[in-house]
Amino acid sequence: NKSTSYQPSNPIIYCAYQGFCRFLFRSLTRLHIQGQENFPDSGPLLVVSNHLHVLDPPLLFSILPYHAAVLVAAKYEHALRGLVIRPLNPIFVKRGEVDRQALRKSLRVLEQGGVLGMAPEGTRSTTGGLQEGKKGTAYLAYRAQVPILPISIWGIENTLQQLRRLRRAEVHVKVGELFRLPAIEGSPRSADLTRATDLIMAKLAA
Repeated sequence: NKSTSYQPSNPIIYCAYQGFCRFLFRSLTRLHIQGQENFPDSGPLLVVSNHLHVLDPPLLFSILPYHAAVLVAAKYEHALRGLVIRPLNPIFVKRGEVDRQALRKSLRVLEQGGVLGMAPEGTRSTTGGLQEGKKGTAYLAYRAQVPILPISIWGIENTLQQLRRLRRAEVHVKVGELFRLPAIEGSPRSADLTRATDLIMAKLAA
């Protein structure tokens, strides 16, 4: 793994989970990864991805060459999925409202030089295309003054269906080029966040 100053509470468990996820995806899918040379050597870094399937987060987690924190919907905190991923130090965030506690935790990761992963859409797409992005990603990027790395995933939504047919799905991951949001004076206003969010989604679409 590349180095960052942020560390999970239990690096041994983290690395074991990551290794297990890498093994599963490389064994059960035909995984194609492009653009790995675009991963910077260190944080701070905000990683953004599209969201098509429940398997997106573990796939993203498996390919990142860092110890990273990820944002997860608060509804999973006490569900089986939440218990499974708890050793990875997820940041549980409440949807549909400004979750200040989650924002503070996210900023702390970035301020410590860490890597934070999130899906700007906030929820899974049911159409296969990108949905409208939420402003939280742009807000964090401006507040922490960190670069953004876009990662697009497709084909993962076919994984379980193909496994039932004893086939391996073609899964693609494309790591885009690092970018920063346009400079602004002072704190970002709503219009700034809207423009920045549109830019983030355009980078994902590209």
